[in-house]
Amino acid sequence: MYIPFVRPLSRLSLALPLLILAACGGKAAPTPSYQAEMFSTGASPFAHNYDATSQETCEASRRALLSQGYMTTMTQPDTVDATKNFQPTPETHVVVSFHVVCTPGENASNTSIAYVNAVQDGYTLKKSDTSASVGLSVLGSLSLPIRSNSDSMVKISSETVPAGKFYDRFFSLVGHYLRTVPRSSPIPGENVSSQTLAPSLILNSPELTPTPIVVQTPAASSAARAVVASAASAATAASAVSTASATSVTATVPASAPAAASATTP
Repeated sequence: MYIPFVRPLSRLSLALPLLILAACGGKAAPTPSYQAEMFSTGASPFAHNYDATSQETCEASRRALLSQGYMTTMTQPDTVDATKNFQPTPETHVVVSFHVVCTPGENASNTSIAYVNAVQDGYTLKKSDTSASVGLSVLGSLSLPIRSNSDSMVKISSETVPAGKFYDRFFSLVGHYLRTVPRSSPIPGENVSSQTLAPSLILNSPELTPTPIVVQTPAASSAARAVVASAASAATAASAVSTASATSVTATVPASAPAAASATTP
């Protein structure tokens, strides 16, 4: 009587693990989203090439985000960060954070690559009730419940905006600002030539010979003016003496002429 009772229990004990495995096999664990990342070497949907320097591309990105209502933080030469708030429903809140990194191009000069990433954070309104009781010793063990409601925003999701038309529209707007905003274009080095002038040309050409400029102090200039004044006075005196001598000569000549005439008269 003991052996027939044992066989059904042994069969049940063997079939129970199989039932457990079958039940677990029907509910497979979900595959994480990051497993779909390919890390391919092809063109990235989060990057775009521009015929401009990295600083010009970041400046155009900043203008593009500002024109759409995004609030930018402190700007850097190669990075732009911006955020914008959305309110889809009265009890939900969404924040989109933009992050742009500008790097030099890979193949040619004066080119750049803009790498863009946008993250969408979701918040919802959470209401919590708190209650407390107050005992009054005068009335005995009477307790009065006190309730209060507090509302707070709770973060419920955070997701990178997938590649698609969202980034394509941003790249198009950046290209628009690169075309419309004035930019400085550097002169290529191969188009600039310099030639040294011959020393003989500088020494023998009177037009190119520099004229020395003498700078005098106030004392030296006063002494020079005194010397010039004394020289002018001496010249004036000399001219006066010569004029007086000429007058005396012309006056003595007529006096001697009659004497000579009287001597020769018979």
